[in-house]
Amino acid sequence: MKLAPLVLRYQADFERKYASRLTPEIRHAMAVVLACRTERYGKMRLSCPSCLASAEQCHSCGHRSCPSCQQYDTGQWLARQENKLLPADYYMVTFTLPQEFRSFAWRYQREVYALLFRCAMDTLRTFSRNDKHLGGELGMTGVLHSHSRSLTFHPHVHVIVPGGCLLKARRQWKKHRGQYLFKPENLARVFRGKFLAALREAGFYLPKRYPRQWVAHCKHVGKGLPALQYLSRYLYRGVISENNILADDGTHVCFQYKDSKSDSMKRCRLPGEDFLWRVFQHVLPKGFRRVRDYGFLHGNAAKTRRLIQLLLRVRLPIPKPKPRPRFMCRQCNCSMNIVAFIRPSLSG
Repeated sequence: MKLAPLVLRYQADFERKYASRLTPEIRHAMAVVLACRTERYGKMRLSCPSCLASAEQCHSCGHRSCPSCQQYDTGQWLARQENKLLPADYYMVTFTLPQEFRSFAWRYQREVYALLFRCAMDTLRTFSRNDKHLGGELGMTGVLHSHSRSLTFHPHVHVIVPGGCLLKARRQWKKHRGQYLFKPENLARVFRGKFLAALREAGFYLPKRYPRQWVAHCKHVGKGLPALQYLSRYLYRGVISENNILADDGTHVCFQYKDSKSDSMKRCRLPGEDFLWRVFQHVLPKGFRRVRDYGFLHGNAAKTRRLIQLLLRVRLPIPKPKPRPRFMCRQCNCSMNIVAFIRPSLSG
């Protein structure tokens, strides 16, 4: 099922129930989902060179909250990361905020998410510099997720780390070995201290009660291009795939998700307005970057990254122009040509 018809059906009830919590970003995200692949964003006129049939195709919105527009972002990210590829083990480290901080985090999203990124990266830098087998700067890609698999509010940061670092003075690549990059319990303990200190420094009051033990995970995710392909599917997924929206009976929406504990598919049935809240509460503040590169994976570290690739004798893929999407003729199944672009409609 598509998300747009559900927004159209339950929008009025949704806005009545959650009026006090709707941000301008949420309202805008709902509007673009409704307008995606409509004349609001313009369209293309197509012509078939074989049977001379003609057709029109509306443009997509390209918004990061639209589940119909995630495939393009995935391809773009993967193409960029292929140029940074290293023959190393890749690890995914996850830092999660405890439940006691979640209502506070939703209220101050921009500030808390920025601190979450900063403290996660500082934690990994501290461990890499002090590690006797590494002792240098890591390359890291951080990705913010604010949702659990069942779409509840659950802010956490995934950090993708190639297993190694460059010792610049020696021009030497130090390779990490092992199933885990660092011990998760130690990562969680240091992250907790850094995050609480950062909150106090920023002038925020801490909750009266919060757990002494926080959660961090560290997972080996493979090597090379297969690891990147796995991560691109994982990191650039939307909040919900439209394939997982199963049914709408006019009052309730049923969707499925994969339970992280049992590794099996489960179903959740919610009133339509509550389902929309599950989806749109995760719209990020305007301009906030949910994917960030650090260390030798940063965009400004091209020279350092190239030195590492030379030391490891990496053969970079030959750049290929990104092919245009193909539109197939419904009559003869031949690829159609774009013959004109029609400007967006200003109505609505």
